[in-house]
Amino acid sequence: MALGYGRVSTTRQNLARQIEALEHEGLPEKRIFVDKETDATVKPDGSNALLAYAREGDTIVVSTLDRLGCNRFEVLNLVHDLAGNGIGVRNL
Repeated sequence: MALGYGRVSTTRQNLARQIEALEHEGLPEKRIFVDKETDATVKPDGSNALLAYAREGDTIVVSTLDRLGCNRFEVLNLVHDLAGNGIGVRNL
């Protein structure tokens, strides 16, 4: 199953473009998980829920790979861990 994920890290960024791209790929709103900045931090409720929901054989779809984490090291580790659990990642 395809699962969407979007993230913004500043209040100036807008999730709308990421969500539109995911919906254009056929992902329903109920399978799109998001994180956005609130106050001075990003609360990872969306990514935590996504990772708890994802199962072997699923694919996480993101508009760009940098949305998966705050730096390359974090993104690479997450993709590696997901692959180890049989979960794919697709970048639009």
